[in-house]
Amino acid sequence: MKKGLYILLVTLLLVSCSDFQKVLKSEDSAEKFKMGIELFEAEKYSKAYRLFDQILPKYRGKPQAEKLTFMHAMCSYKMKDYYFSSYHFDKFKDLYPQSEKAEEAMFLAAKGYYFNSPVYSKEQKETVEAIEKLQLFVNAYPTSSYLSEANKLIKELDYKLEKKAYEIAKQYDLIRDYKASIKSFNNFLLDFPGTSLRDDAMFYRFDAAYNLAVNSIEQLKKERIEDALGYYNAFKKAYPSSGHMDDAKQRESELQEQLKLYSTTK
Repeated sequence: MKKGLYILLVTLLLVSCSDFQKVLKSEDSAEKFKMGIELFEAEKYSKAYRLFDQILPKYRGKPQAEKLTFMHAMCSYKMKDYYFSSYHFDKFKDLYPQSEKAEEAMFLAAKGYYFNSPVYSKEQKETVEAIEKLQLFVNAYPTSSYLSEANKLIKELDYKLEKKAYEIAKQYDLIRDYKASIKSFNNFLLDFPGTSLRDDAMFYRFDAAYNLAVNSIEQLKKERIEDALGYYNAFKKAYPSSGHMDDAKQRESELQEQLKLYSTTK
């Protein structure tokens, strides 16, 4: 019984593949359109895409073109080919700005850019582009049902940029380029004032200033100790209960002891 069912399924599959190949090679655009829709509704997006891709130029200017163009883009999206899906959805939005699918197309185009954003440790050009696209969508459709998701994606992408900038600043500290680390943390705190990494950033900025001060030549030491204490005071004021506070207090105590050497009465 099971063997017979298996043979039947294989036979149906072969017939289905044979029908697809026959339509794919034919010159009948209407038949390709019909089968393409059937395949699309059956979620066989790769095959549907191949048929739509063949006939799309032939339907330009015709009533079916709008539907065909949208499904063509959706096939790319469902196949996770996000570079092409974003391109196709952007094109759809340009061609049919008044379409009832324009809002969805703009959102899915932007979401495709989101999916192409790399991990934070890599170059973030695509991340910036994705944020721009999502923000354009939010501005264009402020009451959209996709608004909550769009804002969530923007927040994720923003954090990726924050993490990238934070790790660069921290890396300078690890390789003992303390001046570059302080500058990078200052820029980070200015660029991302609401960051969840602010506590850590302010501590490691102080840590870099501490290391710069204690390792300085004599002529620069007093000034740099005072600068480091200024960063400590800013950190303590902002985060008095920080998990870094014990380490910060220990460093501050060392700096105060060294500063006393420059406070002797002449």
